[in-house]
Amino acid sequence: MTVDPNNPEILTSVTSDIEAAAIVAALAAQGIEASTTGGFTAGFRAEAPGVINVIVRQQDLIRALQIFNHLKEADDLDWSQVDVGDPDKDDDGDD
Repeated sequence: MTVDPNNPEILTSVTSDIEAAAIVAALAAQGIEASTTGGFTAGFRAEAPGVINVIVRQQDLIRALQIFNHLKEADDLDWSQVDVGDPDKDDDGDD
């Protein structure tokens, strides 16, 4: 039986949609397409809290794991790579 390299694989599971979105964005920056499942139930308050799965293609799993492990080990955030918006622009929109 041949394995389809596009089969979805779970890279990791997290409890926050913000954390999941950050992982997906970091993978996208490295050319790996990822998505999430479970976001609708992760925020519910229940006996069994929901999780959000970060999904990648089977063919990208090993590289995605390397990138994810590097993210977990990183001590510092490279703020030069983070879009924090225009510091000279007011948030109220009346510049």
